[in-house]
Amino acid sequence: MTRAIRAADILPEDETALLIGRVWSTHHGGPCPVFLDGDELRNLTGLFPTMSTLLEQDEISREDFSTCPSLGSLSDFLGPDAPSGNLLAPCDLQAIKAAGVTFATSMLERVIEERAEGDAARAEALRAELAPMVGGDLSKIRPGSTQAAELKAALQEKGVWSQYLEVGIGPDAEIFTKAQPMSAVGCGAEIGVHPMSDWNNPEPEVALAVNSRGEIRGATLANDVNLRDVEGRSALLLGKAKDNNASCAIGPFIRLFDESFTLADVEQAEVRLEIEGEDGFVLSGASHMSEISRPPADLVAQTLSRNHQYPDGVLLLLGTMFAPVQDRRAPGEGFTHEMGDRVAISTPALGRLVNWVTHSDIAAPWTFGVGALMANLARRGVL
Repeated sequence: MTRAIRAADILPEDETALLIGRVWSTHHGGPCPVFLDGDELRNLTGLFPTMSTLLEQDEISREDFSTCPSLGSLSDFLGPDAPSGNLLAPCDLQAIKAAGVTFATSMLERVIEERAEGDAARAEALRAELAPMVGGDLSKIRPGSTQAAELKAALQEKGVWSQYLEVGIGPDAEIFTKAQPMSAVGCGAEIGVHPMSDWNNPEPEVALAVNSRGEIRGATLANDVNLRDVEGRSALLLGKAKDNNASCAIGPFIRLFDESFTLADVEQAEVRLEIEGEDGFVLSGASHMSEISRPPADLVAQTLSRNHQYPDGVLLLLGTMFAPVQDRRAPGEGFTHEMGDRVAISTPALGRLVNWVTHSDIAAPWTFGVGALMANLARRGVL
């Protein structure tokens, strides 16, 4: 399967979108924050050596960037043989956090994982058993409400209450550390699935770029790669299920909020997932952000507040409703990744994030952390 990517395939439909990101520049020998000016990538390193400092600015406009030097065209940074470098995740010093169980559909799937204790073969029977027991449309229940408390009591009586329902409809959201700063991969890179896993899936999500003051400055796309069999054995294995080499992809760019794109547009977005396997397997589907159980601003407020600060900002993944159940290896076992899968996550306002699946011990190791970034920027004379 070809791994070529065209610029037109990953950009938003709106040509006026204000897009910022990061690339590894072969010429400069390191990462550069960039602004997409038409098809041209302008180097912002002289103004903002990190994405974190860029997002701290009170006002950001394209006029601020239009005179910055060019690094070349976006096409020069796409594909395995790109001459100028490659796209990186459009964040650097920010904490990479994620909200879990924020959609009713994925909420039920988390309960199924828990009950199946990580065994994919038990999932279909549990799905048929639990759906009527939980009853009704969970998406209509406001988390933390009186109705939610009444449902909790009823389900506890039936013996089917779950820690996933607690964070799904209870007052407190699940906010966890998805990956360390600087460890996420960008568009076009390989994403890593731990080789111990036989039941796993992508999680297509919208992510918010939040500065240290809790201000939401823009949005991008993310893949919160998940090991269902690992987390299903125990929720205490969340770190092993979620945080592995190359297990988080973000990009292709952050679209900054302006008069043409706001948080309201994020809340109405349709996020599409497309998977193409080297075995001929194809899966596609869509999820609607309007079905999220908690407003994105509430998730940000539960992440960053007077109780918990992030001086370099946060990249917050908002959760997914997409837990694919289409059988792949055998009837009743649902979906799992195979090596070489092409995963594309898209929405018209943010473009398309494309990655290929490999094992986390085969993906390029993460060696360029915060210390390496500081040393690199100092060597280049931009600190």
